[in-house]
Amino acid sequence: LFDSAFEFAHYPGPQGEASVKEFLDRFPLPVIFNALQTETDIPGFESTLVTCLERVFKTKYGASLIPQYMAVLQAGLKADSAVVKSLACKTVSCLLENVHLVVIYPLLLEYIIKSDDEVAHAASETIKSLARFPDAMSVIFPNLAARSSSLARVRVLSLIVKLFSISPDVASAVKKSGLLNLLEAEMKGTKDTLVILNVLELYYEVMEVEHSSEFVPQTSLIQLLCSIISGTAMEPYVKLRAIMISGRLLSRVKALISAIDGSLNDTDAQEAALDAIGQIGSSTKGASLVLAPAARHVVSSAFDRNAHGRQLAALHALAYIAGETRAKVDEKAEESLRCLIYDVAAQSTKLTPSGLFLSVLQQSSEIRLAGYRTLAALVARPWGLMEILSKEEIINIVTDETAKIAMEARYNCCKSIHEAFLSSSFVDDPRRLKTGEKLQEAVRSGPYMSKKEAIPEVMMAEGF
Repeated sequence: LFDSAFEFAHYPGPQGEASVKEFLDRFPLPVIFNALQTETDIPGFESTLVTCLERVFKTKYGASLIPQYMAVLQAGLKADSAVVKSLACKTVSCLLENVHLVVIYPLLLEYIIKSDDEVAHAASETIKSLARFPDAMSVIFPNLAARSSSLARVRVLSLIVKLFSISPDVASAVKKSGLLNLLEAEMKGTKDTLVILNVLELYYEVMEVEHSSEFVPQTSLIQLLCSIISGTAMEPYVKLRAIMISGRLLSRVKALISAIDGSLNDTDAQEAALDAIGQIGSSTKGASLVLAPAARHVVSSAFDRNAHGRQLAALHALAYIAGETRAKVDEKAEESLRCLIYDVAAQSTKLTPSGLFLSVLQQSSEIRLAGYRTLAALVARPWGLMEILSKEEIINIVTDETAKIAMEARYNCCKSIHEAFLSSSFVDDPRRLKTGEKLQEAVRSGPYMSKKEAIPEVMMAEGF
């Protein structure tokens, strides 16, 4: 049995239904189950049989046999061996996937709280599979976190996040059951920095879920994040994580934007805050919101050469807000963006936006790359195009980048300027003829500036 199971378990690629049937004809399931209960000196005996059974139950034929051995499955869930418990959990998943039989799962919940990482993970994945079935959601699991250890509570909270991510229907059930509030309760009920960070990581995962915005704003998460970001006693890395989560959170929440705006005065959090504002401003609605209270810091930092990291983060944020990857925003927000840039320019030594743009393009390749992104977005505005064309040095740099890391960004910027130029009144201006030709040639040459077409070289072949 061991030799055949080892060969079956380590067979490369998936096992076909016929080979599974052939194996079970030689070694029926009761034989394998009995062998698992037998002590043996053969190294790897138990793990080999468990791996073999996992592969058997992943097939439709193997899964079809599971209902005949429900008593054995229940015994497996109560076994002392961790690998056998893990196998039993995975077998429930195979049963659901292939036979669509819904199982009530109190034992699985106990494993999440009391077992080792491997068994807890298998039980968590099984409950996640169960939750995909409408009938299973009617038996929502009880609040086991309150009577558990810190590690077990994190596991339960992690399971809540997994359930939440399955579908909008499951997320709605999780929300109505109050389970999502356990995340907030855990963070409010402790001063342990590690626990708070663990919960923030789970919130970060929640924010990745496409349908999270439909349910998360209904909780007090917004006030919670605002208190963390605005608080003076909170550890810096906790505050930074909260800022990053808020960048993923609802762009329509003005209180949250205001809290991030206030954190821009915190030297340790500036770059993270700028990035968060840029992420919020990447959507049309988000950009309309941040342009009023928060974008002034982004614009002023984008053209401030005194702090390299802050300027780099601000330029990338400005590219998002200005719409490098989307259409322009509403008229009021557009006017706010224009006024912000002209105001910053007037208060600087450069006096005009074109002077600020040129200053950015004369810096390091990292700053130039971010600057190209910003110009590619701003050139969609008539005033932005006018400022870019007003300095020949800008066109010269945009059409002749040499640093490899910035060449593609330079090319995309050049294309955007050329397209805006062709659709503007400048295209008919004789004074702009050379500018148009230079832009056209740069676009034709591609991102890596291939000046000439490849010409094959023909020569006489040497004799063999």
